[in-house]
Amino acid sequence: SLCRHHRLHCKQLNVNRNNLNEYEVEFLCDYKKTKEEEFYLVKWRGYPESDNTWEPKKNLKCTKLMKEFHLDLDRELRRHKRRCIPKKLDKEVSSVLVQKAKHRQSLQRWEAHLNNTRNHPGRIFVLNEVDLEGPPKDFTYINNYKVGQGIVLNEMAVGCECKNCLDEPINGCCPGASLHRMAYNDRGQVRVRAGQPIYECNSRCTCGPDCPNRVVQKGIQFDLCIFKTDNGRGWGVRTLQHIKRNTFVMEYVGEIITTDEAEKRGHVYDRQGSTYLFDLDYVEDVYTVDAAHQGNISHFVNHSCNPNLQVYNVFIDNLDERLPRIALFSTRAIRAGEELTFDYKMQIDPVDTESTRMDSSFSLAGLPSSPKKRIRVECRCGSDSCRKYLF
Repeated sequence: SLCRHHRLHCKQLNVNRNNLNEYEVEFLCDYKKTKEEEFYLVKWRGYPESDNTWEPKKNLKCTKLMKEFHLDLDRELRRHKRRCIPKKLDKEVSSVLVQKAKHRQSLQRWEAHLNNTRNHPGRIFVLNEVDLEGPPKDFTYINNYKVGQGIVLNEMAVGCECKNCLDEPINGCCPGASLHRMAYNDRGQVRVRAGQPIYECNSRCTCGPDCPNRVVQKGIQFDLCIFKTDNGRGWGVRTLQHIKRNTFVMEYVGEIITTDEAEKRGHVYDRQGSTYLFDLDYVEDVYTVDAAHQGNISHFVNHSCNPNLQVYNVFIDNLDERLPRIALFSTRAIRAGEELTFDYKMQIDPVDTESTRMDSSFSLAGLPSSPKKRIRVECRCGSDSCRKYLF
């Protein structure tokens, strides 16, 4: 942009005589029309807003930006109870359109950052058509647990020697070593009851990466969208692809801390009106996952009393049964475009001795959430089986 502004040719940046006068539209700021044609006020990429210029529609080649501009304009006109586009926009309307354009840019930058950070095949999209709330502050996207101070993860000491873990498991493969059966079928769908642990093949196993007993470790496989809900539940997550029943969707990831540290942080989060603390009480209540400031896309998944995701304890490269990986599997077929939810106060069948529960995390709705204080928190899930209150 600087080269073009000063009319300089640059071989390294591919600015030459043929494209010297080409400029890139960053966003559209305003609109007006005469009897002959329509004009848009253009913000040029790489130039200050003081260099914005009115350009006739016929000179612009930015179909997507023009479509977004008119969608924003239609919403704003409806808000003011206007039906037709005026010949010239009010300053208030054009100011809102600029705010929305800048807001969309900030979400696009965040989306690009999330996709540059993720290590899983599934892409992440971001959408907010409700208000002007931007990316969350003080939140870092991570792909795996971050171990807190004073906590040590013990690596798996042994692995299986199977050539075909599903059909010809030696000594029951990795699950058999812990006196459990294979958790997945040949399509990677979970077939054990919630509450029973899942033991996947690990880095010491002789089987390859295509082993059917390697599911959670392959990461998120579906394209997902972080979107702003329109009913006061904050951000949510929807799938952009069809998900079959009993399929792995995502892990709940955050910082592993001790329950004593979780108790301290819980008091702070309660004063802030939010918390993302997930107790790991598979064997004993010693550790907690805190996804408040460090987490993955599960940070944005909302609660429902009739959820389509279920939590399972999964062990891969870690021997410590106090530190399972928390995997979310679909409870039914989920259609593309449907919001993903799980029950923050899930109850495992009492006949199962093992369990995992979400201790307190109604933070996505921005409400107080500690059951230890016996605060009654209204549920906003809207399902037919809603319990009305979370705590």
